[in-house]
Amino acid sequence: MGNNKKYVVDANFIREAYLLKLSLVEFLLLLYFENVDDPIFDLDIISQKLKIEVNDILFAFNSLISKKLISLISEKNDSGKRYDRISLEGFYNELSANIKKDNSKNMKEDIFTKFENEFKRPLAGVEVEFIKAWVEKMYDESLILRALEEAIYNGAVNIRYIDTVLYEWSKKGYKTREDVENGLKKPYENKKVEDTNIFDYNWLDEYDK
Repeated sequence: MGNNKKYVVDANFIREAYLLKLSLVEFLLLLYFENVDDPIFDLDIISQKLKIEVNDILFAFNSLISKKLISLISEKNDSGKRYDRISLEGFYNELSANIKKDNSKNMKEDIFTKFENEFKRPLAGVEVEFIKAWVEKMYDESLILRALEEAIYNGAVNIRYIDTVLYEWSKKGYKTREDVENGLKKPYENKKVEDTNIFDYNWLDEYDK
């Protein structure tokens, strides 16, 4: 590229451009705006830097605008002259959304695998739908897996039992594995206090009466 400048780009940036099926010029234009200190749209400067014809740059620029991947923000400099700055917010919103989708997909696949391992068989369609519903209800993964452990412990390894456990825990305000563990400790701690009171009772005084 122009002036032998090295443009830096990470893998997510490249992958997003591929998913959006951007042309080479569109990609290079985004890459240019990403790397310059002051992303101002100046056809002549961009053409010189990228060694690409002005018409090709203008076509790619308009395409990116129409796809709402970039936008123009009108600003004023110190002398009051107005100019247009490029915002890549639209592109980064797309990038962020796809990363979240990937994370959610990986999490779901991991949960499904753990359930199948414990059930020792492939999940039925209705079971898959139950697990998807739990995730969509924003149950924490650790809470779902803790409910699975609860079902295994009680010898009730079925999806409806786990659904009931999650429902009861949600009513108690449990949102994570830690919440469940802390909640289970309380009855035990209360019982310890009651047992201590029994041992502290002076039975001889009662007998003397």
